[in-house]
Amino acid sequence: MKFTVDQELCIGCAACEDICPTVFERPESTSKVKLNPVPKKLQENALEAEESCPVAAISHKT
Repeated sequence: MKFTVDQELCIGCAACEDICPTVFERPESTSKVKLNPVPKKLQENALEAEESCPVAAISHKT
């Protein structure tokens, strides 16, 4: 499963990093995916981070 963060939508709230810091990081003002593809054992947390994004900036493909 691969995740992306839409840089145009991301507001840099870091909710994704709080939920799944192994996959998401916020090195600057917006979040980025740092582990792609996401290993199976982390996919549930990454999906939770996607659902928690207040501006729906995270998406995934299987």
